[in-house]
Amino acid sequence: RAEETRQQQQQHIEQSSQDSSMAAMPLAMLSRFFGSGRGSATQPLRALATFSFPVSCDGATRKVGSRTLNGGKVVAGVTALGFGAAMMHDSPAMCHGQDMHLEAKIARLEKQIEMLTGQLDAQFGVSATTGQGDAVFSWDQDLTRAFPEEAKPFEKDLHGGFNEDPDTGIVYTGIPGYGLCSISPDLKTWSKIGTDPRLKANNHGIVVFKHNDKTMIAVAQNENSRVLILDLDGTVLQQLDPPKGGEFNFDEANGYYSQRPIKECPWHTPHEAKFACTDVTYLDGKLYVVTGYCPGDFVLTATEKDGKWEWGPIAWGGKGDLPGKFQTAHGIFAYDDHIFVANREAHQVVEFTKDGKLIRSLPDIPESARICNVARADDYFVMNALEPIQHTPAKTAPIYAHTGDRLLSTIEPGNLGIPVLKHLHHVWPHYVTSEDGTRTLYLLVQGWSQGKFAVLKHEVNGLSTPPNRWNRTPEPVVP
Repeated sequence: RAEETRQQQQQHIEQSSQDSSMAAMPLAMLSRFFGSGRGSATQPLRALATFSFPVSCDGATRKVGSRTLNGGKVVAGVTALGFGAAMMHDSPAMCHGQDMHLEAKIARLEKQIEMLTGQLDAQFGVSATTGQGDAVFSWDQDLTRAFPEEAKPFEKDLHGGFNEDPDTGIVYTGIPGYGLCSISPDLKTWSKIGTDPRLKANNHGIVVFKHNDKTMIAVAQNENSRVLILDLDGTVLQQLDPPKGGEFNFDEANGYYSQRPIKECPWHTPHEAKFACTDVTYLDGKLYVVTGYCPGDFVLTATEKDGKWEWGPIAWGGKGDLPGKFQTAHGIFAYDDHIFVANREAHQVVEFTKDGKLIRSLPDIPESARICNVARADDYFVMNALEPIQHTPAKTAPIYAHTGDRLLSTIEPGNLGIPVLKHLHHVWPHYVTSEDGTRTLYLLVQGWSQGKFAVLKHEVNGLSTPPNRWNRTPEPVVP
C-alpha cells in the first residue's frame, strides 16, 4: 500500500510539472522575471549566475527555484518553480501521511524566491533600453566591439573626449598611451593617426575646426600644460604653451599668469602659474580653452596671426561661486554663436556670448549632477555627469538630453548591463547615415577612472524607463 501511494504521488508530481505551471506561479514572481522586458533574449547581460535553493522532505531534495543568466539571455526556471508552486497548491504534499502546514510553507517559499530574485536583480538586473520620451537608447555591442584590439590595454586609462569633422563625418579621439585615432563615419573602423610622441599624452579635450578654409584639430593636454594644433593626418603644426600674462583684456587672468612668489623654492627656480587646460572649442576665428584643473579657472582665447596661434585678447571667469565665476570649468562647446561651459563642481551649464558676457545658467539641471561636458544633437543638448548621482541607486553617471530650457531625458548606461562603466568623462552625439538616407543617432561614451568605451543607439520606438531615484513618486511613462 505504501508503494502504491508513492507511485501515485510520483505520477501526480510528473503531471504537475507538465501542466501549465506558469499559471500556478505567483503573479508577483512572473512580473519579477518577465516584467520590464527583462526576459528578452536581447538583454545585454555579461555574466552567468544561477540561484537555486532546495526543499527537502524525508531526505529527498528537490530544486524548487532556479534562474540562470547566460550569454545575455535571462532564462527563468519555469518548470522547477512551477513544480514547487503546483505541488504545494494542487497536491497533498504529505510527509509520513501528515499535513505540513501548506500555507506556511508556501509563504516561506515565496519569501525565499523574492529574496533571491532581489539579489539577482540588484547584481545583474538590466533593461534593453534607457531614457524617456524621444531620447531612449540601447547598447550597441557590435559598434562597442569596434574599439581597436591593440588599444585594449590602454582602454582603462581613457580620460578624454570626442569631436568630429562635420564635412566628412569622421570622429576623432585620443587614447592615452596609444595615440590619436580617427573613427569612420559608420563607427565601424578605427585608425591610428600621427606619429608624434606627444599624441600619446592625455588628450583631455578635442575640437575639429575649419579656419581660413583649412580643417585642423586642436587638443587640450591637461597633464602636459599645452594645446596642440594638428593637421588632419596627425601632424603637429604648433604647440601653444601657457600664457605669460599681459595677453588678455581681463586683469584677473593677466595677474594670475604673471604673478611671482616672494620667495622661489628651491632657489633660482622660475615660477610658472599652473596651467591645466581641460577642453577646447572654436568659434569665429578664435580657439576657446577652459583651464578648470588649476586655481586659474578661466576661459581663455587664442587668435591666429600670420599662421601662428597666440593667446588673447578675450578671457573671463576665474575661481569662485559668484555669477560668471567657475568651480572647475571642465568642458566648453560652441553652439548658435554662443559659448557653453560645463561648470562641473557648481553642477551647472553656463551660457555666454562669444565675448564672455553671461547669459544664463541652463535651468532644470538635476541636483548633484557634476556636468563634465556639453555637446549638441539635432534637437537637444547632450551632457553627462561625472559620477552616479549620490544617494540614488544609479549604477553609472547619467547622460542628459536637454533642450536648453528643460530636461528631456535621463539616460543611464548602467541599466544596460555595460561592464566596467561607472564614471563618464565625455559623451558625443553622432549620426550614421544609411544607404537609403536614414540617419540614426548614436552616443559615443568615454568612461573615466576605470576607462571604458561604449556606443549607445537611439531607439525611435524604444520603451521608456524611469530614472533611478530613491523614494520617487510614480511617474507617467511616455511610450
